[in-house]
Amino acid sequence: MKLAILGGGGFRVPLVHGALLTGRDVTELVLHDVDAGRLAAIERVLAEQAAGADDAPRVRTTTDLATALSDVDFVFSAIRVGGLRGRQLDEQVASAEGVLGQETAGAGGIAYGLRTVPVAVRLARTIGELAPRAWVINFTNPAGMVTEAMAAHLGGRVIGICDSPVGLCRRVALALGVDPATAWFDYAGLNHLGWLRAVRVGGEDVLPRLLADTAAVESFEEGKLFGADWLRALGALPNEYLHYYYFAREAAGSESRGALLLQQQRRFYEEPSLASWERTRLEREATYMAETREGERDDLEGGGYEKVALALMRALSGGERTTLILNVRNGSALPGLPSDAVVEVPCVVDANGARPVAAATLPDHALGLVTAVKAVERATIEAATTGSRAAALRAFALHPLVGSVPVARRLLERYLAAHPELSYLA
Repeated sequence: MKLAILGGGGFRVPLVHGALLTGRDVTELVLHDVDAGRLAAIERVLAEQAAGADDAPRVRTTTDLATALSDVDFVFSAIRVGGLRGRQLDEQVASAEGVLGQETAGAGGIAYGLRTVPVAVRLARTIGELAPRAWVINFTNPAGMVTEAMAAHLGGRVIGICDSPVGLCRRVALALGVDPATAWFDYAGLNHLGWLRAVRVGGEDVLPRLLADTAAVESFEEGKLFGADWLRALGALPNEYLHYYYFAREAAGSESRGALLLQQQRRFYEEPSLASWERTRLEREATYMAETREGERDDLEGGGYEKVALALMRALSGGERTTLILNVRNGSALPGLPSDAVVEVPCVVDANGARPVAAATLPDHALGLVTAVKAVERATIEAATTGSRAAALRAFALHPLVGSVPVARRLLERYLAAHPELSYLA
């Protein structure tokens, strides 16, 4: 199979390549990026990583999109419009207004979406024209929003992925002492806004047993992050990103992760090598969500995006059917949300695509938050696809973590001044 990675000069590409070296699914890997220097740096790392590996995929790099998409079977979309400098600006503007700037939650996520969606839509149209039979797996954040925008042009052939739900399920299974392969994880919501509501083993929901055991529930990341008492009050385990909503005042002053990553990765790209990439990766993972955690992260194996993506790719290419938590169009799976809204739920995946499994309605508090955030995502997509400044203002003003129309107006003006990419907003 031939795989193209858009954003192929990105820092996390060696994780995907390393996973490819463990199998023989992909014979050719094409890296596309608008930055030839970053492409050359990653190409060097992949060459070192593949040294001595049998049947390593052939790697090519290109700055020409049509070349990258020629005769491709799968496309991984992993672009970052504005780079880490853009992320840093997103966080700084939000922080100056006393609101969260994180790149998928709050004001920072809206600004990032306004920059990214127009580019993602153009990519979707080009893929539809040049590679209509290719499956597109979206890594690009804000993942749910970007996947929904691309799905308007690619339908079910674009699927968004995230490693947060699978990481949560893995940690819960370990705390319960159950084999995750034998359990059903009832997880539902949006990307970075979901809840694990039940863990069924042999027909029995064993999650209440875990929530009742304070030592067990606080033995892993989410338990430490939220506290056993709050999790028992919810009766569910939230995705770690819900910390920004449940502890909004505490999280609003978080320092800029964009600035940290920019500094770390600048050193790597100046002197690229497999050793410097690995060192930088470990620094990156060790500081992941450090602003919301008291202890060390308990799983530094590289995030897991690449594992989810390859499992998805194998099932779509005709391998064994599997079940994965993915970002797909809702259909009728999650009551209370539009059929074309992208949600994050368990899906059955085979060569015909990813089909969401019907889920129970979210409780009122969760459905209210999900509905509000989905309205913000859709307003952002509207602004990004029509150039409507009013829709962009609505997105900022309606977000639960902004909470003020005057603040929303100032945020929009400051983001317009900071990002030339937003000049399309009338």
